[in-house]
Amino acid sequence: MEAAGDPPPAAAPAHPGAAEEPSGAAAAAAPAPRRRLLALLGAKLCTWHILKTIILGQMLSLFICGTAVTSQYLAEKYQVNTPMFQSFINYSLLLLVYTTMLAFRTGNDSLWQILKHRWWKYFFLGLADVEANYMIVKAYQYTTLTSVQLLDCFGIPVLMALSWFILRARYRLIHFLAVAVCLLGVGTMVGADILAGRQDSEGSDVVIGDVLVLLGASLYAISNVSEEYIVKNLSRVEFLGMVGLFGTIISGLQLAIVEHREIMRIQWNWKIALLFTAFALCMFGLYSFMPVVIKVTSATSVNLGILTADLYSLFFGLFLFFYKFSGLYILSFIIIMVGFILYCSTPTRTAEPTALPQPCSTGLDNAALKLEENDSEAPAVTVQFTRGETVVVSTD
Repeated sequence: MEAAGDPPPAAAPAHPGAAEEPSGAAAAAAPAPRRRLLALLGAKLCTWHILKTIILGQMLSLFICGTAVTSQYLAEKYQVNTPMFQSFINYSLLLLVYTTMLAFRTGNDSLWQILKHRWWKYFFLGLADVEANYMIVKAYQYTTLTSVQLLDCFGIPVLMALSWFILRARYRLIHFLAVAVCLLGVGTMVGADILAGRQDSEGSDVVIGDVLVLLGASLYAISNVSEEYIVKNLSRVEFLGMVGLFGTIISGLQLAIVEHREIMRIQWNWKIALLFTAFALCMFGLYSFMPVVIKVTSATSVNLGILTADLYSLFFGLFLFFYKFSGLYILSFIIIMVGFILYCSTPTRTAEPTALPQPCSTGLDNAALKLEENDSEAPAVTVQFTRGETVVVSTD
């Protein structure tokens, strides 16, 4: 017997598996959004542009690694510390190749026309580039490797700020997030250096060394922003030719002042000559190839990509200088590459110059003033009256 208020019993399903079908369909449809998200991320991140950017950035890192390894080998094996002389060789090669190319040009792109109109700009650009190279190398004599690696990253926010104001680059949230990820990778690398005992002694004056790193990183940022503007608006050969010309003059004068004694102490042999040659070729390749990469991407993207250069130097140092290996180096490389890919996944936009609004008409007050000032001339404003219109003129 059923009670009067009891609900009727539920009808039994026609088929035993009918009740389970909706839950099974929902379970099958649940991974669909995840698959779509993964497909969207794959389409956004796994593109030829990003792959090309990664390859080009790592080629620059290998060039930087070559300069670092040869310089360190000269310093540790043969006690040769001549950063300005090494820079002078590089600028001389740029002078011989690219300034000579400018010398054979005619018209507005000729060497004479460039010097006539823009020589002072390239003088300051060459000065910034020469001193940036010198300050970073000089800082190692005063502060630690850890401080140089960390403070050298100061150039990235400076570079982004200069790009914002000078190149009118506009960043999105993902770009700032990507930079933070890359800097986290650098921090991981520094931590691995500390654990491996590569932090070195404190040096003679940490404050002077840290200031030199900050100044050098800022000058690098100025040089890189100028390079991006020139290669995208003028030409790559003009940039390299002018930097080679003024860089040779400035580094030559500075070399004669600060490093002439160190050069006289060098005990030349074929091994030292080979190391100098390898350094010069790596540095020349870096300077020649970087404008190509900057034109394809941007100066900020290039600076994020070359953060892995220290890791390549470490891998060579495992065999040449018997460094201790740590798994954190691999982790830092992965973190830097993830941040670099995130940065390249979304292009920055360029802000359009804001034009001042133009008045659509002169206005009644301006028209009246114009008529008063030019009584003898024909009126500049013609007023047409149609039938039925009434014009009231008030002198209040």
